[in-house]
Amino acid sequence: MVAVLERIFAIFLSVEFLMGILGNGFIALVNCIDWVKRRKISSVDQILTALAISRITMTLFVFLDGWVFVHYPALHLTVKVFGTYSITWTVINHCNFWLTTSLSIFYFLKIANFSNTIFLYLKFRVKNAVLVTLLVSLFFLFLNIVVMKIYCDMCIDDVQRNVSHTSRLCNYAQICRFLLFTNPMFSFAPFVMSLANFLLLIFSLWRHLKNMQHNTKEYRDVSTVAHIRALQTIIISVLLYTLFFLSYILMAWSSDSKGKYLIFLSFWTLGNGALSAHPFVLIWANRRLRWASLLVLLWLRYRLKT
Repeated sequence: MVAVLERIFAIFLSVEFLMGILGNGFIALVNCIDWVKRRKISSVDQILTALAISRITMTLFVFLDGWVFVHYPALHLTVKVFGTYSITWTVINHCNFWLTTSLSIFYFLKIANFSNTIFLYLKFRVKNAVLVTLLVSLFFLFLNIVVMKIYCDMCIDDVQRNVSHTSRLCNYAQICRFLLFTNPMFSFAPFVMSLANFLLLIFSLWRHLKNMQHNTKEYRDVSTVAHIRALQTIIISVLLYTLFFLSYILMAWSSDSKGKYLIFLSFWTLGNGALSAHPFVLIWANRRLRWASLLVLLWLRYRLKT
């Protein structure tokens, strides 16, 4: 029964891997082609491209790590390889979370309407606000790497004192659990920021509908549609973001025993599914990407008929 479930999870993870590569690859390719043609790229496209590249890197990294673990388990347990793995995973995961948060900040500042002085200051300096957010995130990345490296060095010293295979496996499992715990902990700040942007955008829409009751219908419709489209994108993004974040925490909880192995795989599949579905939400929300995807689908339909 366990073997059958493992194969089912492997099929799901393979499908999610292909979806993630295709969706994120499409976003990066379309934006890069448009950048070459126009010799310029908008701020939102810069964020989308960077996010797509980080997601592709994360997907390939997870696939490579799984392949090495299955075919070369001894290499996977070496100090140098696992130390490199831990730091690389932390950096990629950090980029994924903070670029997603930067995208929500961009949408919020561009579409929301508030008379607050601080908000108006940031609204006219969206690029600087996003840049400062990413620069501040580097402090959290540095702190995360320092904490993780200290713990890894302690485990490695213990392994060097006790070179038995059992000791190496135990320390490897401890580092994995610590990695699964610390990354969500340091990702809590961008998650809360994305959730706050979502709630403030809802409040902005409510204020807009209330204040525009006596204005012309045309103006009200244009602004309302912009709010609703942004809300639809952020709602789905926050839901997927929440699934990914919670799956991380639950993976850390379920990784401490072999009896919870299937639960661990379930949450891993759930988190990867949320991550793989997000690029298609971004494609649907972006008019240029949406039109490009429709053209690709029409071309594929024509090629299949011929």
